[in-house]
Amino acid sequence: MTGIVLELSARDLTPGDLASCGWSGSALHLESVAEQLRRAGFGEVDYLAICPPSGIPVAIGGVDYQVREGAGLLWQLSVHPALQSCGIGTVLIGAAELRIRSRGLRQAELGVEESNPRARALYERLGYVAYGRGAEAWDELDSDGSIRRHETMCTWMRKELGQRP
Repeated sequence: MTGIVLELSARDLTPGDLASCGWSGSALHLESVAEQLRRAGFGEVDYLAICPPSGIPVAIGGVDYQVREGAGLLWQLSVHPALQSCGIGTVLIGAAELRIRSRGLRQAELGVEESNPRARALYERLGYVAYGRGAEAWDELDSDGSIRRHETMCTWMRKELGQRP
């Protein structure tokens, strides 16, 4: 069996992309992403889209430069569920790390839910090392339309990026 190879590119996510990103989360999540895009206009964050030639995002994620001194914090990383385990997350993280380095920063950090060992294995494979843990929480839209608070434990991970390739 032969696989299909698609060329992927990284670009800035735009408000116009959000209509095609429903796979990444609820309407409440997409509202949060829209707010992050406003912050991107001020240079506080980068929000990336990984796209095949169609230009429709198949992965999205942010880098926040305001949370950790001297580091870019990767967050809201998401790959279309039908395309997970195809290397797209690796492309997304690589693009985010390039953005961090382009700002002269040498560290990338992220938090991974302890209930998500698959994601943690990816981050470890890419060179991220655990350095702590802590509780995180955010609002989610429930199936009945109500908003509920999601609380979880996360492992904090860091990677030294070194010089730009």
